[in-house]
Amino acid sequence: MEHFALLTAAFLFGGMLLFSVGFGAMVFKHLPPDQARPFIRQTFPYFYIFVLAISLVSALAHLLVDYRAAIAMLFIFATTIPTRQILMPAINTATDNYQKRRFQYLHTLSVIITLSHIMIAGAALCFLT
Repeated sequence: MEHFALLTAAFLFGGMLLFSVGFGAMVFKHLPPDQARPFIRQTFPYFYIFVLAISLVSALAHLLVDYRAAIAMLFIFATTIPTRQILMPAINTATDNYQKRRFQYLHTLSVIITLSHIMIAGAALCFLT
């Protein structure tokens, strides 16, 4: 179970890092902005489902291995729910209504949350080593 717990934490850490740093930059580099924005917008629900599913599986696996890592993964899971259900629609509404300042604030908040999740997942990996 230790190996499975470690792999789930690594999968979450790597997946979040790749999506937030690599995928977004790649899309905006290779697609025109009028195509990149809607494409990115369509991918975020899948990103959040990935984070929810893997953080929950990882939390359950960590319950048998390391309680600190389990709590970290449960925190990621719990804070992803309002991010997906409240923050993401608010960002989309701000974009649709051309509320640039509101969009920037909400987007910055979502970036901070995602970076925090990445760091927390990294800490969980450190707990296991």
